Amino acid sequence: MKVYTTDKIRNVVLLGHGGSGKTSLAEAFAYLSGITSRMGKVPDGNTVSDYSKEEQKRKFSISASVIPIEWEGCKINVIDAPGYFDFVGEAEEALSAAGAAIIVVNGKSGIEVGTQRAWELCEKYKLPRFVYVSNMDVDNASFRQVVEDMTSLYGKKMAPFNLPIRESEKFVGYVNVVSETGHRWQGKEVVDCEVPEYNKANLELCRDTLMEAVAETSEEMMERYFGGETFSEAEIRAALRTNVCDCSIFPMTMGSNILCQGVYTLLDDIVKYMPSPENRKVAGINMKTSELYNADYDFSKAKSAYIWKTLVDPFIGKYSLIKVNSGVLKTDDLLYNVDGEVEEKIGKLYVLQGNKPMEVPELHAGDIGALAKLTGAKTGDSLSTKTTPLKFGRFELSTPYTCMRYKPRNKADVDKISQALQKLTNEDLTLKAVNDAENRQTLLYGMGDQHLDVVVSRLLNEYKVEVELDRPKVAYRETIKKQSDVEYKYKKQTGGHGQYGHVKMRFSPSDDLDQAFVFEQEVVGGAVPRNYYPAVEKGLQESVVKGPMAAYPVVGVKAVLYDGSYHPVDSSEQAFKMATIQAFKKGFMEAHPVLLEPIASLKVTVPDAYTGDVMGDLNKRRGRVLGMTPLPGGKQVVEAEIPQSSLHGYCTDLRSMTGGRGDYAYQFVRYEQAPSDVQEKEVAARAAKVAENSGED
Repeated sequence: MKVYTTDKIRNVVLLGHGGSGKTSLAEAFAYLSGITSRMGKVPDGNTVSDYSKEEQKRKFSISASVIPIEWEGCKINVIDAPGYFDFVGEAEEALSAAGAAIIVVNGKSGIEVGTQRAWELCEKYKLPRFVYVSNMDVDNASFRQVVEDMTSLYGKKMAPFNLPIRESEKFVGYVNVVSETGHRWQGKEVVDCEVPEYNKANLELCRDTLMEAVAETSEEMMERYFGGETFSEAEIRAALRTNVCDCSIFPMTMGSNILCQGVYTLLDDIVKYMPSPENRKVAGINMKTSELYNADYDFSKAKSAYIWKTLVDPFIGKYSLIKVNSGVLKTDDLLYNVDGEVEEKIGKLYVLQGNKPMEVPELHAGDIGALAKLTGAKTGDSLSTKTTPLKFGRFELSTPYTCMRYKPRNKADVDKISQALQKLTNEDLTLKAVNDAENRQTLLYGMGDQHLDVVVSRLLNEYKVEVELDRPKVAYRETIKKQSDVEYKYKKQTGGHGQYGHVKMRFSPSDDLDQAFVFEQEVVGGAVPRNYYPAVEKGLQESVVKGPMAAYPVVGVKAVLYDGSYHPVDSSEQAFKMATIQAFKKGFMEAHPVLLEPIASLKVTVPDAYTGDVMGDLNKRRGRVLGMTPLPGGKQVVEAEIPQSSLHGYCTDLRSMTGGRGDYAYQFVRYEQAPSDVQEKEVAARAAKVAENSGED
């Protein structure tokens, strides 16, 4: 592939609802630009961008992939992003590298929740965007309906650049609104034709909207517009490019991906109207001077880049996908990783076409490429020269809240699973593997059940290890509500020295639930010698790890040693430790033990129409709704406190309730006494486990 300068580069991300036609559009781009000799199909599993076995098996995109194509002397880096919500992290990474977006809408299905999510993401990153209506060759596909719906949702900034020509219910051509000309497809050729009568009124309306947008680009244009002058086509196109770049209009176009109709025009429009990186801004911090550094994709400034995605493939190895923020990267350059504080030679430069690496001699500012085998480099890291060390802000990623416990099928695979998960979490920042030592479990956090299902499948197919997912154990705690006064005498007589430890202890609730126990001694007259106090405390430390009631950690207990006795020969630290452990069990169970459950503060963001359903569901889950806060765009944030045990499966249920329009976030706030039915269930489960283990013995 040729080297392209900054002004000849376009970085475009394809967004939209799952199944709207993003991957087939990318495939049409690849075919028209000559990358492929025949178009692949998603159902056949032979597309350029969906190259992984998981994507081919499931027939949808799981990770973002880049297809650089050459068109009209420009390089268009097309990033195909997944549309399903469980893989939103991939779309967010893709947005951080893109300079513009194409939101793909299925002409038959119309606007779906994924369309709105894509729009919100573009708004967040202030990305110029096109709306492309796919499947126009299908019966019932309606470009006009999509235009009306988008206009009612997002205002009069929606500007159709092309209008469909239909004959006998078939999509046969289009009318170009800018040039006011008609075009028909004859085989693979496009021929000029008259604008059909039924298109003329609509064409006039769309043309007026465009002319108003053009007039608003400058005072001189406005005067000419009101003076009744007509603008030349070159002036219109130049003004429209300004409008598109500053997000004052959003062009709408349409086509059929499978028939490659309307795609040629879309590629032309990307080159004509979408911004090159030199029209975008990017700034970092110079770590030497602590001053702001405006890199702004300027090829003449110091070399810098950031890693927006990491690929770890068992077959092709590790690639760090980068976007060059300034300067020109060349083969064998020395780059300094500001985050990892390591300098290394980058070796060869690549561009990835799906998963196919192609060598390039250099990458100019604004271009997207890949570096192989960077040691210790992670997604979000900044790369620059050591003389000008630049650090760029990390992009925001969604937080994973769906949690499952995982266990290896084969205990010998523990290390293999750990290494495989480390690679997967480096590749996917919305996947978290957590070792919950306190509750003796290993946890996987993801964006949803489907996300975790894909991870399990990848572990099996790519890394040859099997894991089972199960409901995670809730981090309950045990404490006491009343006081108890107990004594325990530990006495064993064997050959030689015996064992003797005798303690009298009081147990009562402590106010501090952050501490397991508070130990005090009030022994008088040396009934228990001082040198045995540490043994008593050690006995308490061992006792609170697994409580006597349901084997959960103990919190908030005050233990006072006030009396006891010892034997000058048989007493030992071990004996007093054992006496304390038995005294604790007895005293704890006599002091009205209770189970504490973790309570989370939950925020659910939903459209107004769903607040009733969400609040009703929270009540069923023992949640307490604290209030609601309205948000712009007809949404509400429902705030509630809810037991953490009730949040299992909430992601799936919320999506089902709200048609995928609901979001939620939670964090632990405190412990509260669990209801008696929850306590009884946990105690019974513990008893059953003890019985099962003793039966095995």
